[in-house]
Amino acid sequence: MPTAPLRPGAVTLHPQCEEVLRRIARWPVPEKMTVEYARAQDVRRSTELSGPRQGVFDARALVIPGDGAALRAVLYRPTSLVAPGILVWLHGGGWVVGSTAASDDQLRALANASSCAVLSVDYRLAPEHRFPTPAADALAAVRWAAANAPALGAERRVAVGGASAGGNLAAAVTLLARDLDGPAIDFQLLVYPVTCRDLEDAASRKRYADGYWLTASEMRWFWAQYLAGDDDAQSPYASPLLAESLADLPPAFILLAECDVLYDEGRRYAARLAEHGVTTELRVYDGMLHGFVACGGVVDAAWDALREAGRAVREGLLL
Repeated sequence: MPTAPLRPGAVTLHPQCEEVLRRIARWPVPEKMTVEYARAQDVRRSTELSGPRQGVFDARALVIPGDGAALRAVLYRPTSLVAPGILVWLHGGGWVVGSTAASDDQLRALANASSCAVLSVDYRLAPEHRFPTPAADALAAVRWAAANAPALGAERRVAVGGASAGGNLAAAVTLLARDLDGPAIDFQLLVYPVTCRDLEDAASRKRYADGYWLTASEMRWFWAQYLAGDDDAQSPYASPLLAESLADLPPAFILLAECDVLYDEGRRYAARLAEHGVTTELRVYDGMLHGFVACGGVVDAAWDALREAGRAVREGLLL
């Protein structure tokens, strides 16, 4: 992995993101990407790049009854007081890697910043469980949280959020909830979300195709693990940007990294939400890589991003 941008005219990376690239350049690189390698690297990312864990009032493991499988989850409560709502969080990792454990530092900070209860969900992963199973798991978790909010220490206001592939699932859940008559979702938090497989004209897919951690070829590999076939990519529940209408979706806060192969699809999704009458706040972090929020041990901006995301969730659930 290069330690500096390769493409002429590319935006300058923040020095702390360059340090992330220097560190991951020391990690072994396989001749061919495999599921096992991807999962091992995510564990290494969590071990070497995560930040300190903030204290919370309570963090406890739960089991959510799902459609076909029980889902493991972790509930974070920032105080003993009844929270203004609950945020159901879906971790990133290309639908293939990631876990509640690997997101622990981020979710503690998000709970404290939002003053809300946060339910972090271990949805089933691809390729063992391809589309639409992860999206169905996400919807089941949101329905369960909405039905059980008081028992979880929260008012009956629900937000859904996620990063990267988790942002894709969060966006899909808002569409599914709208189209299937519930549950009511009051806010959505999308952190550098995946919104469309087929967007080859996107400038960011070319500018940041290599040398910025998540590569264009890796993103194609993740999509191949997630989808059972090309037809699935046309479903709005897999590619939310392709939805015919985004009307009647909950207000959104979308947080993007500037130096990210997914930057354009996130920005386009924010623009389409606004065009369809959805209150949308967009925040772009200059000089940041995809995944920077998960690198709080190196990148100071991760904590600012989590504070901003928490502020948006708190305000969204207090309205």
